[in-house]
Amino acid sequence: MRPLLILAVSLALGACATAPGPGTGAPPASAQPDRSASGAPGSDRYKHSVDAGPDQRRDVSSQPEPVPKVEPRSAYGNPDTYTVWGKTYQVLPTAEGYHEEGLASWYGRKFHGYRTSSGEAFDMYRFTAAHRTLPLPTYARVTNLDNGKSLVVRVNDRGPFHSDRIIDLSWAAAVRLGIEQNGTGRVRVEALTASKDPTPNKSDGRVPTAVRAAVDSPPPADDRTTANSANGDLYLQAGAFQALDGARALEKRLREQLRLPVSVRQPGAGKLYRVWLGPFASNEDRDRARHSVTAAGFGKPIPVKP
Repeated sequence: MRPLLILAVSLALGACATAPGPGTGAPPASAQPDRSASGAPGSDRYKHSVDAGPDQRRDVSSQPEPVPKVEPRSAYGNPDTYTVWGKTYQVLPTAEGYHEEGLASWYGRKFHGYRTSSGEAFDMYRFTAAHRTLPLPTYARVTNLDNGKSLVVRVNDRGPFHSDRIIDLSWAAAVRLGIEQNGTGRVRVEALTASKDPTPNKSDGRVPTAVRAAVDSPPPADDRTTANSANGDLYLQAGAFQALDGARALEKRLREQLRLPVSVRQPGAGKLYRVWLGPFASNEDRDRARHSVTAAGFGKPIPVKP
């Protein structure tokens, strides 16, 4: 399990996070700032020394998922960069297009009621999560790759700072996705954006009313009105990753399973590795490829141009 971690960033930035669990090299209590002195979120003390699930379990099987909505960035937890254990992380300028696969962990009772990096109290019974670089707050769909279970969570905290994990789920989210018992699980994380149109997206019943995945954003207007492209500049973006290994893994799966032209674009704006399909000779060819990718369970890719 990867509990919360106190970020080693300047208090002047107002950033905070949560403390790592037992055996992970957490700083001693004497090295942690006292909230009464600093007033910074994340400097709370913990009653329990070891993390676990709640003493009183709740049935979360029918608990409603959070519905993505437009929210201002938190005043806390969103510095341009911050450093933990000597490693510097860069907060993404936007969550749009974020898509990654990797290992998820969870945290619970030890941190219940204490402040998160966003300044909100952590509630292990709600569907929330911690992420190293997504803006706070961000809504994301997390899918368990081993059992197919899927859940929308609200990312309001920083972590996990174990290099082999990409997201830390609340206890409730871990239960709903079926990874509580194992402690970790293989997941896909897709950032979600709130639609300005209150009409439900009927093409994807999994997404709540008025919400669409960022990977299902409509193409730019000039792209929709172009019937064919003589320049070979029609592409699909299947995912965007912080780590090159994640991008290469998706590239390999798409190539092997669907036999489509695929490549990894080096980081540009946002410092993400982007997995692109194409080029396609026409919008019709691209639409067919998009349907194939979606039907194969990879999510709906974004139509893009170089």
